[in-house]
This record gives sequence, structure tokens and C-alpha cells, in this order.
Amino acid sequence: MKNCYKSIQAVMLGISVLGLAACGTTKEPAASVIKDPNSLSLKEIETKAKKEGEVNSAGMPDSWANWVETWDEVAKKYTLKHTDTDLSSAEEIAKMESEKENATADIGDVGISFGPIAEQKKLTIPYKTSYWNDVPEWAKDDNGDWVVGYQGTIAFLTNKELVKNPPKSWDDLLKGNYKVTVGDVQRGTQNQMGVLAAAMAYGGDEKHLQPGIDFFAKLAKQGRLGLTDAKPANIEKGEVEVAIVWDFNALGYAEQINRNQFDVTIPKEGSVVSGYATIINKYAKHPYAALATREYILSDEGQINLAKGFARPIRDNVNLPKEVADKMIPKEEYKNAKPIQDYKAWEETAKTLPQLWQEEVLVHVK
Repeated sequence: MKNCYKSIQAVMLGISVLGLAACGTTKEPAASVIKDPNSLSLKEIETKAKKEGEVNSAGMPDSWANWVETWDEVAKKYTLKHTDTDLSSAEEIAKMESEKENATADIGDVGISFGPIAEQKKLTIPYKTSYWNDVPEWAKDDNGDWVVGYQGTIAFLTNKELVKNPPKSWDDLLKGNYKVTVGDVQRGTQNQMGVLAAAMAYGGDEKHLQPGIDFFAKLAKQGRLGLTDAKPANIEKGEVEVAIVWDFNALGYAEQINRNQFDVTIPKEGSVVSGYATIINKYAKHPYAALATREYILSDEGQINLAKGFARPIRDNVNLPKEVADKMIPKEEYKNAKPIQDYKAWEETAKTLPQLWQEEVLVHVK
């Protein structure tokens, strides 16, 4: 067992490929085969992707962010078959780590804070794509081990049939007479980002959440804090008056039910911007197809496809068709929305949030 482990470890470090047969493995990890993806021409990548004939993803289902159209276009462009396994970010990384050379996923889509985790675990193939310089610095790592394809900003979703004056700011929320739904902050990432967004609006940041905790404690004391999940079924039943959710979820839910019935806005004082990043599996069986897929996602066509699913493109220089742009929140509303600057700090702070929420907010829920 020790000899087997050492030989696999050697391959992972790019030192040696000896001893693989003894471990029952005949195929080298893709990262060992593709020494420097960023040195390849796009034509080389596309040619090899077509020969592979297949690409398998994790956490990129048809129903999310209009992936269905992206996969249709990728399949046509590179003549690839595609399958997806819908997983959470943590599950995607665990899958890649446990399967290793028996990989069933070539590429995954994870919350931005999970990109560095995948990189630290040495599970990724770095590839910058032709659009690297168009991606903001906060949305990529140095080498291309992960790169954000689309971004999300915490927004307000208001049912205008239940709330006559939709809130446009955090201060408006405090002055209202309706319930504000934030969901389960002790578990959900979106819900925790709602607390961070409120903190940032009142001078806090990823290291200092107290302004956000204080904000929701005030709502709880007023008896106006809703802990129900803001999902379409609950919204449609009239159980949600105002919800704090990602902008792409807000727009997607509104479109699904009745767009004219809802107001979607980014709070004026400020909000938090985050994103979802692609990671290419170091052990991918179809690595070139995964590289080509990332290239397509960051292309104009790929960015427009994501916007059709209400996911805001990471590239600001993409001109969205009028019919797509008209369904998005106006750009000027994002002027005070800021990305997290220190995801490592946020990861640590987020661990303390469930207890803070229990002790300082939930104790006041009426």
C-alpha cells in the first residue's frame, strides 16, 4: 500500500509516472499529460476536444443559469456528448478528490470560495482562456486554476401585490411593516451572504459582521424577520413579502411566476458581489473538452447564454442583446455593490456566523 501511495503521489507532483501499473492504474492524470495548457493554441485545444468526443460536468445542470443552452452550443461546436451530475460545491470537490484517476467529472462549477480550496488540494488544471484580461482580478487566481464565469449580487425581491412601496434600501427595510425573508442563515450560503451584504452596507466587511447582525436583530425585535426559504413554491403561495436573495435567483423566480408582480432591486447603500467559478479536474478523462468548455463559457456567446438565465456576466465588455439586457437589473444599481476582498477571512468568519445568529438574532424572533 505504501509503494502504491508513493507512486500516485509522484504522479500528482509531476515527478514520476513509475509504478502506476502496480497500483492498478493505466492512465496518467490529465495534468501530467497536459504540461502547460496555457501554452496551447485554441486551435490545438479545439482539435483535441473534438477527438475526445465527450465532456462530463458536475454542478452545471440544465436548469441553472441557462446551462442547457451552453451545453447545446458546446455539443454542436465541438461535437461532444455531455452529461452532468448536480452537486453542491463541496460535493464536487469531494468527488474529484475521491475518484482521482477514475474521474467521472471533467469540469465543475463552484462558489468562488471553493476555487482556492480545489487549488490547494491540487485538483485543478490551470487554464486562463483567451478572455483572461477581461476578467476582474478578484474573479480569478494567478494561474487560471479557477476563474469566475458569472457573478451574483444580493438583491431584494418584493411581491408588489403584498407590499405597495417596494424597498430600495436597507433603511427602507427597517421602516416597513412587512416581513423580510432571509432564510436559514445557519446553513445556506445565499442566506449568509445576505448578512454580509447588510454588514457591508453599514461599514462592515468579511471580517466584521456585527453591523449585519445588528440589522437583522432589529428586524427580529420588530417581529418582521422571516426564516422561510424564498423558493418559488413559497413565493407563489404568498408566504414571502420581501426576500433577500441573489439577483439571478430574484429575477429567475419573478420570471417563473409573473415578472410584473415583482420588484427586484439592489439596495442603495451597498451589497456584496460574489461569483461561481469553473474548475477543471486534474484527473479529467476529457481534459481538452473541459478546456474548450471554459473557453466557450467566457466567450461572448457563453456570457450571453448565462445572462439569459439571469446570471450576470463576469466580463463587462460583452454587449448583451437588447431583449436580454432589458430583463436584467440596470447596471447603475450596482454602483455600491462590492466583491469580497478576502475569501480566506470570510471562510473563517462564516464559521462563527451560526452561533452569532442564534445568540443575537434568533433569540428575538417573535
